[in-house]
Amino acid sequence: MPDVFTVVNRARIMALAASKRLPAVYPYRYFAQEGGLMAYGIDLSDQYRRAARYVHRVFQGEPAGELPVQAPAKFELVINQRTAATVGVKVPPTLLARADDVIE
Repeated sequence: MPDVFTVVNRARIMALAASKRLPAVYPYRYFAQEGGLMAYGIDLSDQYRRAARYVHRVFQGEPAGELPVQAPAKFELVINQRTAATVGVKVPPTLLARADDVIE
């Protein structure tokens, strides 16, 4: 789950999963970039851009309490092929084709 504990201890969690050859899916792109098998979750850069628009609207005089609550709109799938080979997982070509990013 995406929380502070997981983010702070991600290196330890990913190392343990790799040592047990356990396939794992993580919540953010940077987990896969740092050696995790796969990440599926919200696109953080998109969330930051959308938050900046809200700040702009508040600075323009709109009452913050009247702004609508928005759910994440963009999700991304990142697959790390090197980790898949290490763990012994064969990622289906159809899943690779659907991924937003594949790390070779």
